Amino acid sequence: MNSHTLPNKRILAIMPHPDDVEILCAGTLSRLVTLGYELHVATMTPGDKGSAVLTQEEIASIRRKEARAGAERIGAKSYRCLEFRDLEITFDNASRYKLAGLFRDISPAIVFTTPPTDYMFDHEITSQLVRDACFNAGCKNYPAEGTSNPLDFVPYLYYSDSIGGHDLFGNPASLHFIIDISAEIETKTEALSCHDSQRAWLKKQHGMDNYIDSMQNWSALRGAQIGVSYGEGFLQHLGHPHPTDNPLRELLDAHTVEP
Repeated sequence: MNSHTLPNKRILAIMPHPDDVEILCAGTLSRLVTLGYELHVATMTPGDKGSAVLTQEEIASIRRKEARAGAERIGAKSYRCLEFRDLEITFDNASRYKLAGLFRDISPAIVFTTPPTDYMFDHEITSQLVRDACFNAGCKNYPAEGTSNPLDFVPYLYYSDSIGGHDLFGNPASLHFIIDISAEIETKTEALSCHDSQRAWLKKQHGMDNYIDSMQNWSALRGAQIGVSYGEGFLQHLGHPHPTDNPLRELLDAHTVEP
């Protein structure tokens, strides 16, 4: 496939929480922006449960600002929060209408989100809602939020690596390909560093003080699988009616991962 056959050059990265984009796919998104693609970043929640000290409103205000700064660092044209609450994302019609409205508003040709199986339900339900919106946003009579026109195509849908790189049973996560982000690791690190509040919370809540190191070490492990310094892994949604060719193979020289 040639990149000019894409319906447009808009990309949507929609993740559950602030910092998920930076941890899971910021290097790849940065590469696409460098190639002239228009990036839009969204989070389902403002990270309102991500503090052991501040109130929900206080930490949400901080984390929206951090998320916007991280998105800007990788070249996003826009950032928005859909204002679900942490640990309360549900698959219901109101949520489905909201996601479909977002898709109609942005009309992305390529979409990134979390994988269908991951370590917590916010990630899994986000994945379900995003997959659902890829289909429903094109249905004229579907009552999506807003006034934008239905999509006249089904976007390419890519799932990020799972947190920790394994499924719920400890088996290695399924990946179709890994993208070389060696030249983008500094940008990825700077974007993740925008999320100062999470370093403090993880240190207090989980005894972790390796927020940046953990991301870099995992990126290095994925990179080693394809013989480069740093990488990010993805799984492409190939079920009907999604397109089954892979534009990222041409655009970013994606390296296939053998099953």
